[in-house]
Amino acid sequence: MQPAKPLAPETLYRRCDASEFSFESTAELQDLTEMLGQGRAVEAVEFATAIQLQGYNLFVLGPPGTGRHSYIQQFLAQTAAAQPVPSEWCYVNNFAQPQKPSALELPAGQGRKLREDIEGLVEEAHTAIPAAFESEDYRTRRQAIEEEFKEAQGKIFEEIQEQGKAHGIGILQTPTGIAFAPLKDDGDVMGPEVFNKLSEEDKKRIQEETKALQKALERAMQTTPQRVRKVREKIRALDREVTVFAVGGLIDDLVAAYREMPKVVRYLKDLRSDVIDNVNIFRKPAGEPQSAEAELPGQQPKESPALRRYGVNVVVDHGDATGAPVVFEEHPTYPFLMGRIEHVARLGALLTDFNLIRGGALHRANGGYLVLDVRKVLIQPFAWEGLKQALSSRELRIESLGQAYSLVSTVSLEPEPIPLKVKVVLIGERMLYYLLQALDPEFNNLFKVAADFEDEMARTPENYQSLARLL
Repeated sequence: MQPAKPLAPETLYRRCDASEFSFESTAELQDLTEMLGQGRAVEAVEFATAIQLQGYNLFVLGPPGTGRHSYIQQFLAQTAAAQPVPSEWCYVNNFAQPQKPSALELPAGQGRKLREDIEGLVEEAHTAIPAAFESEDYRTRRQAIEEEFKEAQGKIFEEIQEQGKAHGIGILQTPTGIAFAPLKDDGDVMGPEVFNKLSEEDKKRIQEETKALQKALERAMQTTPQRVRKVREKIRALDREVTVFAVGGLIDDLVAAYREMPKVVRYLKDLRSDVIDNVNIFRKPAGEPQSAEAELPGQQPKESPALRRYGVNVVVDHGDATGAPVVFEEHPTYPFLMGRIEHVARLGALLTDFNLIRGGALHRANGGYLVLDVRKVLIQPFAWEGLKQALSSRELRIESLGQAYSLVSTVSLEPEPIPLKVKVVLIGERMLYYLLQALDPEFNNLFKVAADFEDEMARTPENYQSLARLL
């Protein structure tokens, strides 16, 4: 075997001919604004971001160091800045089905405003409702209803008493209940000695009349629960009237303010009905200490039960945005990507409600662009399948993995799905692109555009000129 021959110095590099430059110094050149030597990749990126059809998501492939990540970041920032700010999304209580919270869509900046308006309403209600129920007018009207019931009860009892006196039977109220006793001619109760001296015929007559009187009293007492229900209905009607008087105007003002948003108006009307039906949660002042449950070690103090029931959970807030969102998710686990439902521990039980729903990267990028490292997505359990499901169905479902796969028995929520309109950009190596293309039948339907960043560049005068503008 012949020994290797050393290479000549001129073969170890390629000389750049300075005569090809049309400038004396790079200071004469303007900064380079386009991607150098990646014309086809740039065209693919522009095509994918311009077309608004389903499945035209983008896969940026190529080796590291080609400038693909920095170019995508710069291009999407410029593109998104010229696009409108997307809608915001909130979750609120579904009073008919609390385990299925309702999603509200609002224009940018309105989600935060709605939350503040509802918080102000709850605060006002905590003041106005107790004051209304402590007013002299309410007490007088409630007392009148109760007195009417007592009077009706007394009248029925008096009628039974008169009926008994007409037959010589007295009705006595004792500490142990109601007793029946025969009466003498002067109206006094007949003693045992006098009763024993009566004839058998009179004794039998008294016993029969006593039994008839007992049955009449029983029939009268059987109607008491019905009368009690009527009294309760009247009191509830009075409570509803007072509640509407206290906070109805405040809710009507909110309905007028959000009249252009039908679903928000519908929620406010449902809130009005629920406040009327559950007015007792406002009867206790908001600042009054809660039960000892909130004072257990390691637990946070509970907020107002009314605010927890009627508050607004803003999961997507674009109040400070100036264009479409561009989200780079560096840790694309399933919860961080799809959203999650949190739980709190209280007295040994895990509890949750709509206030504990948290949005993911897809929620933040909805209406804009989401950029992901495909390798990081693929190594996270369920993340790739969750991303494909969301892109295929074009809606976002927040679901607990533990509940979906029967890993835990904790009661969770089923939030209303949110419509999804997002452009996903995956960045990865060519090997991962071709593996997904070969092994995943859904891949080509969801990522129809590929931008291949080349790792070689032709040695042409034009590229020399462009390269000089980078120096």
